[in-house]
Formats: sequence, C-alpha cells, structure tokens
Amino acid sequence: MRRHTRCALFLTFALAPVLASAVELQPGVWEVSAHNMQVGGQAMPGMDQILAQLQNLPPAQRQMMEGMMAERGVKLGAGGVQICLTEEQIKSQDIPLQDPNSGCNQQITERSGNLWKFRFTCPDAQGEGETRFVSDKEFTTQVKGTYNGQPSSMESQARWIGSDCGALKR
Repeated sequence: MRRHTRCALFLTFALAPVLASAVELQPGVWEVSAHNMQVGGQAMPGMDQILAQLQNLPPAQRQMMEGMMAERGVKLGAGGVQICLTEEQIKSQDIPLQDPNSGCNQQITERSGNLWKFRFTCPDAQGEGETRFVSDKEFTTQVKGTYNGQPSSMESQARWIGSDCGALKR
C-alpha cells in the first residue's frame, strides 16, 4: 500500500476523536470520514481516494486488510470507516479512543458545552485538536500536530448510520 494511504489511514484511526460529549450520542454504527489531510505541506489522499485504493487491492491483500480491521471492530463503509459504539460505552464514557495496541495516548484538556479540546501522543505523531458535537448523530473534529516530524493536519466528520451494529462489535 502506498505511503500516503498508510499515513492517511494512520491519521484516521490513531487520531480518532473523543466520542463522549455533553450531547449523549446515539449508540450504534458510526461512520468517520477524514478530509483536508496534510503532512509536510502536501495534501494526502481524501477518504474517497483511500477507499478506492483499498477497493483496488488484490483480493488476498484486501481480505487481509479487512480482517485486520474487523479484529479491531472497524470496517469500510461507503464514505469512511465504520465503528460500533454500544449504549454501555456511551453511558459509561468507556469509548475506545484508539486501538490499544497503537501506542497512542489522548487527554481531554477542556470541556465546554459541545466543544471538547484534546492533546494526543503516538509513536509517530503528536498534537492537539478539538471536537464539536453538532447533534446526537454528528460531530466534527479538527487536528493539528506533527507526523514523522512534519507538520500535519486533518479534519474529520462522524455521522450516525444506524442502531444495529450486527457483526461490527469488537
């Protein structure tokens, strides 16, 4: 897989936004799409390009990638990556912020109404961001920091798809 695609996927997964808020989010399937990603002043592929590249992988490689994602409770959706948030996770605010094996840490630095600010550190990235909760079915996130020592930024949008997680649960 090309370096840009790996970088964009890293930013999408590792820098996932804080998902608990003053607005009680709907439990179920959420689709997160990243856009306006930049590293070192260069634009990274958009979510539509990343999804197209993943669709064009050789079948064995695609199956391996989808299997690894499924083990982490993630699957590819029409417009981004999909995750399941259970009612228990939302109520207890026990939300998986990132893959526990990623080496990333995230700290909420400010909570005011529907805006949360946070800092994060990962083995290859660090920075800060903010998540704005638009409703119980939508939130947006902006992140700025460094990735492999280069300035990076991205925006993401998450939207609720439906209440039935099916086989998506981890």
